[in-house]
Amino acid sequence: MDDHIKINFPPGVAISWGLEKQSNRGPKRELNIDQIVEAAIAIADKEGISSVSMNRVASSLGFTSMSLYRYIPSKDDLLILMQDAACDIPNPIPEGDTDWRENLRKFYEATIGVYIKHPWFGDIPITSIPITPNNLQMIDYVLGGIRELPLNDHEKMSIILLISNYARGAGEIMSDANQAIQAGASPGTFSGVDFSNALQELVTSDRFPNLHSLVAKGVYTDDNKDNDVGDDFEFGLERILDGIERYLKLKEQKFDG
Repeated sequence: MDDHIKINFPPGVAISWGLEKQSNRGPKRELNIDQIVEAAIAIADKEGISSVSMNRVASSLGFTSMSLYRYIPSKDDLLILMQDAACDIPNPIPEGDTDWRENLRKFYEATIGVYIKHPWFGDIPITSIPITPNNLQMIDYVLGGIRELPLNDHEKMSIILLISNYARGAGEIMSDANQAIQAGASPGTFSGVDFSNALQELVTSDRFPNLHSLVAKGVYTDDNKDNDVGDDFEFGLERILDGIERYLKLKEQKFDG
């Protein structure tokens, strides 16, 4: 591949594509990039992204931080490679499946799975469009799941961004809740049930005229047994899919007209 291609990529991205030539300088090369990335992910999964440093990763492998720099130029590049490795998942969409709603659900669930398995994933700021191979592979998966829809390429990419953004928000909340509960928090702090009585006293109708009745009925704190919505995140996803379906019908009507 031409050298000019990798010039536009940060080193971490170039490494993810196998475009960066590894230096042969220094001691015998006893490490490899996959080992380094796996060690970094293990630390982040257990202690959070703030605990990841070149020195910490090197120490966990029994090397000095200078040894790591022969493979990965900086911590920022390491973070790029960690993100890409986290996206290395099997295709959640069966080959040839044309049920676009179910395919988008599977993509949503697979995306959330990344945040649940790697709680640090959403803590790394977004600095560009997805350009690493595993991240792009996920986009390719979902494109295959909606290929039969009568949409142009821009519409398809906008739908993928919509589902991805919703999955990111839901995944980060679920991940935060899981971590807090594992650390000893009560599940009722997230449903709000632990605070029902206190809120019913404090959320008065004069100060909160619109919210008051929901708190009084136990709706706000998920303490109402008449809930016919079910899981909030799944409800939201279904309404997004309904909106896409409505858009498709409007396009069809416009075409027929």
